[in-house]
Amino acid sequence: MAAFAIPLSGLEANSQSLSVIANNLANLNTDGYKDQTLNFGDLLSQMQGTSGNGDPIQIGTGVGVESTTSNFTNGTVTSTGVASNMALQGNGFFVVDNNGSMEYTRAGDFTVNSSGQLVDPSGDLVMGYPATDGVVSTSSALSPITVNQAATIPAVPTTSFDTTTNLQAGSAVGTTFSTPISVVDSLGVSQTLSIQYTNTGTNAWSYSITLPASATGGTGSPTTVASGTLTFNSSGALTSPSGSITGINVTGLSDGAAPMKLTWNLDDAAGNPTLTQQDSASATTATDQNGYGVGTLTGYSVLSDGTVQGQFSNNQTLALGQVAVAGFANVQGLTQLSNGDFQSTVGSGAAVVGEAGVGGNGTITGGAVEASNVDLSTEFSNMIIAQQGYEANAKVLTAFDQVSQATIQLVS
Repeated sequence: MAAFAIPLSGLEANSQSLSVIANNLANLNTDGYKDQTLNFGDLLSQMQGTSGNGDPIQIGTGVGVESTTSNFTNGTVTSTGVASNMALQGNGFFVVDNNGSMEYTRAGDFTVNSSGQLVDPSGDLVMGYPATDGVVSTSSALSPITVNQAATIPAVPTTSFDTTTNLQAGSAVGTTFSTPISVVDSLGVSQTLSIQYTNTGTNAWSYSITLPASATGGTGSPTTVASGTLTFNSSGALTSPSGSITGINVTGLSDGAAPMKLTWNLDDAAGNPTLTQQDSASATTATDQNGYGVGTLTGYSVLSDGTVQGQFSNNQTLALGQVAVAGFANVQGLTQLSNGDFQSTVGSGAAVVGEAGVGGNGTITGGAVEASNVDLSTEFSNMIIAQQGYEANAKVLTAFDQVSQATIQLVS
């Protein structure tokens, strides 16, 4: 009997549905896994003729799998504290290189290989935009993201410094006060300057900036590199000089560093003088300079736009690269691979690669992973429905068998 095919198709369809549900439950704790649903469609109905009013008389021939649908809603973000882990929230996929073939994943449980490159659990390279001297080039071709702990940044010599200092009003002529300040030369070596203030009269002080003789390979008295006078008004505010003092030149350093040309900034960012003369003890509360020595990478973190920000031993931060995010016109058209990665197809369209948080792409949470979005209670409900459907079709098949046996007995 041809009708046997109908319940058999129902058994097959519900069996496949149970397989999909089982796969969802098996991946309940798989990072980045997306829940799948099996969609059914009825098979071509057979025409048996027409009714008296001309309506067609049709009998269905069963059910078949029409499509599978992946649920790409976000999974819960789980913090791991591992710097290389990333959770993508919103649209998009991480881009990984599998031996020259680009694949796409939502699982951000990345680690670092022996070459200092970010990789997924399969060893595929995490791709992104390269950075040169801390500047990310989003117009460059994608390349592996490297967080090599041997990375260093060169020294940057000091070109300017400032000091927040109060000189005690009413001091006797000849009263002195000194402030040391460290600056960095072109080789990254710290050199210590000393600023000595001397009261020369009412509202007037002189200054002298010196460098220890040992810094230039000599002995004896310090070397004076700059000097001048300071004038304050009756409110204790600096009136002369104003803005900055230039022409502070440090030459002949014994370590072989290049000559230093320094500027002493006398105003803060708001334009207020940082040197005052008030009736309180002379004191320096802060000093600052814009140079730093050689730094080695001590750690890194991933920002919301995918920038991998390196932290260095000289208290500097520098971009090491930027993780790329890919989007697709039709995510349902992607082919899922056995390791949780996806491949593009004609149905999905080509990947549109860009930055996190730009062009509809989601943002990235560093030190975390996106959990599976499988809902346990929903899957159990679906499993009961599929099981009931399987049992119902099995009963229909049994009924057809009984009818068939009865027919055979009539003939015999």
